[in-house]
Amino acid sequence: MAVAFFDLDRTLLAANSASLWVRRELALGHISRWDALRASLLLARYHLGFVAMQDVLLRATALLTGSDAKDLEARSAAFYAEAVRGQYRPGALAALEAHREAGDRLVLLTSSSGYLSDLVARELRLDGVLCNRFEVDAAGLHTGRTLGEVCFGEGKRFYAEATAKEAGVPLSACAFYTDSYSDLPVLEVVGRPVVVNPDHRLRREARRRGWPVVDWGVPPGGATPSVPPSPPLVPSTGP
Repeated sequence: MAVAFFDLDRTLLAANSASLWVRRELALGHISRWDALRASLLLARYHLGFVAMQDVLLRATALLTGSDAKDLEARSAAFYAEAVRGQYRPGALAALEAHREAGDRLVLLTSSSGYLSDLVARELRLDGVLCNRFEVDAAGLHTGRTLGEVCFGEGKRFYAEATAKEAGVPLSACAFYTDSYSDLPVLEVVGRPVVVNPDHRLRREARRRGWPVVDWGVPPGGATPSVPPSPPLVPSTGP
């Protein structure tokens, strides 16, 4: 048995769930335009190289301080049903089935929250979930801190290595599917790196290294669900 790791946003999904989440939260009045703008500015600083994405995720998590975990879980479930469930790429579903038939362990490896990731894993019948999870106190409120390593970049490699070791297989026997250049730390250590509908930096890197590049298509009806319009945004503190 080998382990097949799958990224979520723009890999298994044809859309970015974080952007969809923020737009929906803003439209429903769960976050203010100031919160949305602040998140956008933080992301802009990341793209300009002034702040690491790990810091972006930690600051976004801090914004959850004092919020009710059950409430966010319920909102995430509604969000998944309305905006995410229809976004799976046809090629992603085919790849999952191929690995399942081969007897491989299927593991989601994503920077998304556990609230969304667990719903994805249940829907796709995955064997494991590696993601960002939030600390909750005895009263059921978020503390504003993450549980464990931030699951991004080198953090993803940390979790992949631990999972492969637990499964008793070397990473050289594992596969990883992703669209993002930020996942290079994992792509470099697995035996089967596969680049899915990549961003331009990863496409260039894949060409240089000879990694396979695949197009998993978009779901019937296109890649973008019906979500109320809002300003262009950002990673969020939710899914």
